[in-house]
Amino acid sequence: MQLSMAGAVGWRTLLSSLAVLGVAALVACTRQERAPQPVANTHPEVVMASQKTNQNLSDAESVSSQRTYSKPSDAVLQAKLSPLEYEVTQHAATEPPFHNRFWDNHGAGLYVDVATGEPLFSSTDKFESGTGWPSFTKPVEANRVVTEEDGTLGMTRTEVRSRGGSSHLGHVFEDGPAPGGLRYCINSASLRFVPVADLQAHGYGEYRALFEPGAKVSAAPAIATANSCATPAPGEAPGCEATLDTAILAGGCFWGMEELLRKIPGVLETSVGYEGGTTPNPTYEDVHTGKTGYAEAVRIVFDPTKISYEDLLEKWFFRMHDPTTKNRQGNDVGTQYRSAIFVTSPEQREIAIRAKKVVAASGKWRAPITTEIVEAGPFTPAEDYHQKYLEKHPGGYSCHFMRD
Repeated sequence: MQLSMAGAVGWRTLLSSLAVLGVAALVACTRQERAPQPVANTHPEVVMASQKTNQNLSDAESVSSQRTYSKPSDAVLQAKLSPLEYEVTQHAATEPPFHNRFWDNHGAGLYVDVATGEPLFSSTDKFESGTGWPSFTKPVEANRVVTEEDGTLGMTRTEVRSRGGSSHLGHVFEDGPAPGGLRYCINSASLRFVPVADLQAHGYGEYRALFEPGAKVSAAPAIATANSCATPAPGEAPGCEATLDTAILAGGCFWGMEELLRKIPGVLETSVGYEGGTTPNPTYEDVHTGKTGYAEAVRIVFDPTKISYEDLLEKWFFRMHDPTTKNRQGNDVGTQYRSAIFVTSPEQREIAIRAKKVVAASGKWRAPITTEIVEAGPFTPAEDYHQKYLEKHPGGYSCHFMRD
């Protein structure tokens, strides 16, 4: 029997809708104990956006997957995830803005749940929101995320979680770009990125259609920064606020510094790199000359409820290196080995100045403290072989140790 074009489209839409309902029913049956349910007062715009997402996916040759995902045991999660990933996905922490792995990632590919691998968002729906967190206009499939009411920070927001693993992802706001009007503000630590070239090898081959030439996908706008997180209304608190903080410290060779810093209770993530210079894209070979103005530094993400910035400085930073030797630590000599605190806020500056005075007055150092306190600039991560160097090479060179 032949159908008219309009009739064919109608049948296709009906069949697509039935398929989506079937997958949703299967997911509900197989993961009823794991998956959190949306609260009764979920924003109607979220439901509308889900419907629009389904329609967009139908237009894009019904790109979807019937694969199901479930939450691993806590022991598996703690072994699999980094401390930062665990804190964000399992305890709903919020990573610092602009200092996370995907906020400025412009590669084409799929973003999946770091805990389970469940597909969540596509780069075709990612846009620059000005918030410092990855932002998307919609999920890659509407049934891959669930929403819950969140009353923290003295406001009512809509939390977003992955359906299969119940991983905390972030929040969805009603101030996104047209036509959907939604902005999914997501933690990088909740995500793993799978480039287009790797989709098939990693089991996501069905999503390649989203990135094929001629795919009927409504791409997100490149930039849309008018939102409650990037530009809150006068007198109103931002809709997004990090619960974790960042410190950037320099005190000689970053191998030894990182090895001590990463073991501090409350420190969730460390990375070594270059801070304080002006030339773009510094490398170790550049910085090693001592002529670039950069210092070898460590960027630390920490939980301020477990260790304060002040304690991090007084009880750890000023004890793990000699702050009285200008441009030198042990046998390492040069401006790249200077002692410096790169502050990221006026509050950090005040605390750093106070901590330096306390240490100077303690009598533990006979010479003047030479530690610089300067504004943090762009932090350039060092080459991969420098990251966690002493963890990978126990017994390697270090002139750092904790002093009484």
